[in-house]
Amino acid sequence: MAKSNIRYLLAGFIPFVIWGCFAIPLRNIKGFPSEEILYYRIFTSLILIWTLILLFRRKQLKADVSYVKAVSKKQQTAYVWQILLATIFLTLNWYSFIYAVNNVSLTSAAFAYMVCPLLTAFGGFVILKEQLSPLKLISLGVALISVVFLATGSLRDVLWSVVIAAFYAGYLVIQRKMQGIDKLNVLAVQFLISCLVLLPFYIYQYQGFPDSGWFWMHILIIAVVFTIIPLFLSLYSLIGIPSSTLGILIYINPIIAFAIAVLYFGEVMNINQVYAYLLLLFSVILFNWNLIKEIFSVKTEVGKGIS
Repeated sequence: MAKSNIRYLLAGFIPFVIWGCFAIPLRNIKGFPSEEILYYRIFTSLILIWTLILLFRRKQLKADVSYVKAVSKKQQTAYVWQILLATIFLTLNWYSFIYAVNNVSLTSAAFAYMVCPLLTAFGGFVILKEQLSPLKLISLGVALISVVFLATGSLRDVLWSVVIAAFYAGYLVIQRKMQGIDKLNVLAVQFLISCLVLLPFYIYQYQGFPDSGWFWMHILIIAVVFTIIPLFLSLYSLIGIPSSTLGILIYINPIIAFAIAVLYFGEVMNINQVYAYLLLLFSVILFNWNLIKEIFSVKTEVGKGIS
């Protein structure tokens, strides 16, 4: 069981490391409208993921179709609503994040993923009835203190952060509730729905097809590295870990994002931000202390077996 937990925890950890670096490709194409980046990110992701499924995973797709047909009408309706709501939350999260990075501030986008774990853990506790141990409740309290430290800046930044966080928290809670279907197939359907929803807006705002190789190179990187791979890993991790644990791992994202903002983009951090992120790091360790102990116990057992 420990090895299984480690696998799912790692699958939940990697996406937020990747997303922590997302500001780099987004800032590289800052001159393009946020809506245009969103449209082509989703359209490109749709083509890539369905190509992958139709070439290599048709058997799993047919199995999922058969499974959905076999369940009750009530369960089918539940799946439809879960996928629709999750898609809406995810699409709005994508747009608000892209807009915040290129038009508000990097810190507001990073701050969002500090607020998100609190909302996700709370949603998992209230909606999914996930139990939180006293240690996890304490860790959320520590995280809340760190949020207060950073809430002394711009009200506009904080409001954008809360909006971005709320959308992604809603997405995670719904995805955790939806079980029984292959996660990559769910993601492919969500891309399809998102494209159908956005297509009328794209047609209305269409001003010509981008011909910049720089733009398309970054869109391809964003679609593969910053969309399909991390989303699949985060959905896969929800098979074995609660949404509250995945929610707290989101704190990895802002820690890396702020490091990039300071070290790569040259933004200045004040002393409150330094204290806040030290508290965040402590909160992540505290929340996942039992899993961390399992990791070290497995390594110890393996070491003994080798000797």
